[in-house]
Amino acid sequence: MRVLFILFALLPILEIALLINVGSVIGGWNTVGLVILSAFIGAYFVKREGVSTLQTAQEKMQRNEVPGKELVEGLMLVVAGILLVTPGFITDIFGFLLAMPGSRHFFAAQVSKHMKMRVVAPGMGPGMGPGASGFGQGQSPFGQSPFNERSRSHNNDGDVFEGEYSDRTTNDPDKRLK
Repeated sequence: MRVLFILFALLPILEIALLINVGSVIGGWNTVGLVILSAFIGAYFVKREGVSTLQTAQEKMQRNEVPGKELVEGLMLVVAGILLVTPGFITDIFGFLLAMPGSRHFFAAQVSKHMKMRVVAPGMGPGMGPGASGFGQGQSPFGQSPFNERSRSHNNDGDVFEGEYSDRTTNDPDKRLK
Protein backbone atom coordinates (compact mmCIF):
# COMPACT_ATOMS: atom_id res chain seq x y z
CA MET A 1 0.00 0.00 0.00
CA ARG A 2 2.91 2.34 0.72
CA VAL A 3 4.37 1.75 -2.72
CA LEU A 4 1.07 2.68 -4.39
CA PHE A 5 0.85 5.81 -2.26
CA ILE A 6 4.35 6.83 -3.29
CA LEU A 7 3.67 6.09 -6.96
CA PHE A 8 0.35 7.85 -7.27
CA ALA A 9 0.58 10.65 -4.72
CA LEU A 10 4.15 11.63 -3.96
CA LEU A 11 5.86 10.94 -7.28
CA PRO A 12 3.68 13.32 -9.35
CA ILE A 13 4.19 16.07 -6.76
CA LEU A 14 7.96 15.56 -6.86
CA GLU A 15 7.91 15.49 -10.68
CA ILE A 16 5.96 18.76 -10.89
CA ALA A 17 8.23 20.46 -8.34
CA LEU A 18 11.34 19.32 -10.23
CA LEU A 19 9.91 20.42 -13.59
CA ILE A 20 9.12 23.86 -12.16
CA ASN A 21 12.62 24.20 -10.70
CA VAL A 22 14.31 23.10 -13.92
CA GLY A 23 12.00 25.39 -15.89
CA SER A 24 12.97 28.36 -13.76
CA VAL A 25 16.66 27.66 -14.41
CA ILE A 26 16.70 26.80 -18.15
CA GLY A 27 13.32 28.13 -19.24
CA GLY A 28 9.91 26.56 -19.78
CA TRP A 29 10.25 25.67 -23.47
CA ASN A 30 13.72 24.23 -22.94
CA THR A 31 12.30 22.04 -20.16
CA VAL A 32 9.47 20.84 -22.42
CA GLY A 33 12.02 20.15 -25.18
CA LEU A 34 14.22 18.21 -22.77
CA VAL A 35 11.27 16.07 -21.63
CA ILE A 36 10.27 15.34 -25.25
CA LEU A 37 13.88 14.58 -26.23
CA SER A 38 14.29 12.15 -23.32
CA ALA A 39 11.05 10.41 -24.35
CA PHE A 40 12.30 9.94 -27.94
CA ILE A 41 15.76 8.76 -26.86
CA GLY A 42 14.21 6.42 -24.31
CA ALA A 43 11.73 4.97 -26.83
CA TYR A 44 14.56 4.30 -29.29
CA PHE A 45 16.71 2.69 -26.61
CA VAL A 46 13.86 0.53 -25.29
CA LYS A 47 13.02 -0.61 -28.82
CA ARG A 48 16.65 -1.55 -29.54
CA GLU A 49 17.03 -3.45 -26.26
CA GLY A 50 13.62 -5.08 -26.70
CA VAL A 51 14.54 -6.47 -30.11
CA SER A 52 17.79 -7.83 -28.69
CA THR A 53 15.97 -9.46 -25.76
CA LEU A 54 13.35 -10.92 -28.10
CA GLN A 55 16.04 -12.45 -30.33
CA THR A 56 17.75 -14.00 -27.32
CA ALA A 57 14.43 -15.43 -26.11
CA GLN A 58 13.72 -16.92 -29.56
CA GLU A 59 17.17 -18.51 -29.67
CA LYS A 60 16.59 -20.10 -26.27
CA MET A 61 13.19 -21.42 -27.32
CA GLN A 62 14.73 -22.98 -30.43
CA ARG A 63 17.15 -24.81 -28.13
CA ASN A 64 14.15 -25.98 -26.05
CA GLU A 65 15.20 -23.82 -23.11
CA VAL A 66 12.84 -21.68 -21.05
CA PRO A 67 13.58 -17.98 -21.63
CA GLY A 68 12.73 -17.00 -18.06
CA LYS A 69 15.42 -14.33 -17.72
CA GLU A 70 14.43 -12.81 -21.04
CA LEU A 71 10.75 -12.69 -20.03
CA VAL A 72 11.61 -10.80 -16.86
CA GLU A 73 13.87 -8.45 -18.82
CA GLY A 74 11.10 -7.92 -21.36
CA LEU A 75 8.78 -6.94 -18.54
CA MET A 76 11.45 -4.55 -17.27
CA LEU A 77 11.66 -3.00 -20.73
CA VAL A 78 7.89 -2.49 -20.84
CA VAL A 79 8.04 -0.71 -17.49
CA ALA A 80 11.05 1.30 -18.72
CA GLY A 81 9.12 2.36 -21.82
CA ILE A 82 6.17 3.52 -19.73
CA LEU A 83 8.44 5.45 -17.38
CA LEU A 84 10.36 7.07 -20.22
CA VAL A 85 7.23 8.25 -22.02
CA THR A 86 5.76 9.65 -18.79
CA PRO A 87 6.75 13.33 -18.56
CA GLY A 88 9.22 14.04 -15.79
CA PHE A 89 12.84 13.66 -14.88
CA ILE A 90 12.51 11.24 -11.96
CA THR A 91 10.56 8.72 -14.05
CA ASP A 92 13.11 9.19 -16.85
CA ILE A 93 15.96 8.31 -14.48
CA PHE A 94 14.22 5.11 -13.36
CA GLY A 95 13.24 4.34 -16.96
CA PHE A 96 16.82 4.68 -18.19
CA LEU A 97 18.02 2.50 -15.29
CA LEU A 98 15.63 -0.26 -16.40
CA ALA A 99 16.56 0.20 -20.06
CA MET A 100 20.35 0.03 -19.58
CA PRO A 101 21.58 -3.56 -19.96
CA GLY A 102 23.78 -3.64 -16.84
CA SER A 103 21.26 -2.28 -14.37
CA ARG A 104 18.40 -4.15 -16.07
CA HIS A 105 20.24 -7.45 -15.60
CA PHE A 106 20.73 -6.62 -11.91
CA PHE A 107 17.06 -5.71 -11.37
CA ALA A 108 15.91 -8.75 -13.39
CA ALA A 109 18.03 -11.02 -11.21
CA GLN A 110 16.49 -9.51 -8.07
CA VAL A 111 12.95 -9.87 -9.45
CA SER A 112 13.65 -13.45 -10.58
CA LYS A 113 14.99 -14.35 -7.14
CA HIS A 114 11.88 -12.86 -5.52
CA MET A 115 9.60 -14.70 -7.97
CA LYS A 116 11.38 -18.01 -7.35
CA MET A 117 10.87 -17.60 -3.64
CA ARG A 118 7.16 -16.96 -4.22
CA VAL A 119 6.84 -20.02 -6.48
CA VAL A 120 8.74 -22.34 -4.16
CA ALA A 121 6.76 -21.22 -1.12
CA PRO A 122 3.42 -19.83 -2.33
CA GLY A 123 1.53 -17.79 0.17
CA MET A 124 4.56 -17.40 2.39
CA GLY A 125 4.40 -13.77 3.33
CA PRO A 126 5.43 -11.81 6.38
CA GLY A 127 4.02 -13.37 9.52
CA MET A 128 2.96 -16.60 7.80
CA GLY A 129 4.54 -19.82 8.89
CA PRO A 130 4.85 -23.10 7.01
CA GLY A 131 1.52 -24.69 6.29
CA ALA A 132 -0.42 -21.41 6.49
CA SER A 133 -0.97 -20.94 2.79
CA GLY A 134 -4.40 -19.37 2.78
CA PHE A 135 -6.30 -22.62 3.34
CA GLY A 136 -6.77 -22.16 7.05
CA GLN A 137 -4.42 -22.75 9.92
CA GLY A 138 -2.29 -25.80 9.14
CA GLN A 139 -4.38 -26.78 6.12
CA SER A 140 -3.02 -27.57 2.70
CA PRO A 141 -4.85 -27.78 -0.62
CA PHE A 142 -3.63 -31.39 -0.83
CA GLY A 143 -4.99 -32.62 2.48
CA GLN A 144 -2.69 -32.76 5.45
CA SER A 145 0.40 -30.62 5.24
CA PRO A 146 3.80 -32.21 5.84
CA PHE A 147 4.50 -29.19 8.09
CA ASN A 148 1.53 -29.89 10.30
CA GLU A 149 2.27 -31.46 13.68
CA ARG A 150 -0.68 -33.88 13.38
CA SER A 151 0.60 -35.38 10.14
CA ARG A 152 4.17 -35.50 11.44
CA SER A 153 3.24 -37.37 14.59
CA HIS A 154 1.07 -39.83 12.63
CA ASN A 155 4.07 -41.45 10.94
CA ASN A 156 7.43 -41.27 12.67
CA ASP A 157 9.31 -43.71 10.39
CA GLY A 158 10.17 -41.12 7.76
CA ASP A 159 10.53 -43.73 5.00
CA VAL A 160 6.94 -45.01 4.78
CA PHE A 161 4.49 -43.21 2.53
CA GLU A 162 0.81 -43.93 2.65
CA GLY A 163 -1.36 -43.55 -0.42
CA GLU A 164 -3.67 -45.17 -2.91
CA TYR A 165 -2.89 -46.57 -6.32
CA SER A 166 -5.15 -47.34 -9.27
CA ASP A 167 -3.97 -49.18 -12.36
CA ARG A 168 -5.69 -47.46 -15.28
CA THR A 169 -3.54 -48.78 -18.11
CA THR A 170 -6.11 -51.44 -19.05
CA ASN A 171 -8.97 -48.91 -19.26
CA ASP A 172 -7.19 -46.41 -21.50
CA PRO A 173 -8.45 -46.80 -25.12
CA ASP A 174 -5.64 -44.62 -26.54
CA LYS A 175 -2.91 -46.64 -24.79
CA ARG A 176 -1.25 -43.42 -23.62
CA LEU A 177 -0.18 -44.80 -20.28
CA LYS A 178 1.70 -47.87 -21.53
